[in-house]
Amino acid sequence: MNIRPLGDRVVIKRLEAEEKTKGGIILTGNAKEKPQEAEIVAVGPGTSEVKMEVKIGDKVLFSKYAGTEVKLDGEEYTILKQEDILAVVE
Repeated sequence: MNIRPLGDRVVIKRLEAEEKTKGGIILTGNAKEKPQEAEIVAVGPGTSEVKMEVKIGDKVLFSKYAGTEVKLDGEEYTILKQEDILAVVE
């Protein structure tokens, strides 16, 4: 199934969370913090006021509580506005 966001929205898929701390402690389940880094899987067309500055495949950092989480075909995605994206990781 394809997903096509409307307006200035993007669909992202979170990258995997770290399973080990810098000190070597292995984290399990709920102890892991949700990552704020993701890959863009779909981009809306933008609006007359908002030009889209990201593209499919970009790795981005986004606001911690941004967007709406959805589950499609067993995969978890987040749909958010482009303004909630803080930076593109290069």
